[in-house]
Amino acid sequence: MNTFFLKVIASDKVFFSGKAEMVNIPTLDGEKVFLAHHENIVIAIEMGDLKFRTEDGETHHAVVGKGFAQVINNRVTVLVDSAERPEDIDKIRAEEALERAKEQMRQKQSIQEYYHSQASMARAMTRLKLSSRYLK
Repeated sequence: MNTFFLKVIASDKVFFSGKAEMVNIPTLDGEKVFLAHHENIVIAIEMGDLKFRTEDGETHHAVVGKGFAQVINNRVTVLVDSAERPEDIDKIRAEEALERAKEQMRQKQSIQEYYHSQASMARAMTRLKLSSRYLK
């Protein structure tokens, strides 16, 4: 099968760099799948499950934060604020973060603090959902 070069970069590390057969990216209007020789595009990424299949046929999952992806010259570069494997998620810590975010949402706060609390709650919920989906 045709492959392309995929690089997934989080704000603190390079999560993956290598050949891939496909990548499935969570976007604002659903999921988008990119294969080899896709047309050039830049697309916004929403918090969710990023899936990719390497050239050896192995499928990998990552819980990613917001960011964007660029497809150009058979290379896909994904830039996100966070990326982690479902098996690396500490469920207890994620549950605690969800409770903290819920408590912050109940308190009176500025618009900026409200959006920050809302993002924290969404991140914790996504981490819990995806870690339980892949770790049964």
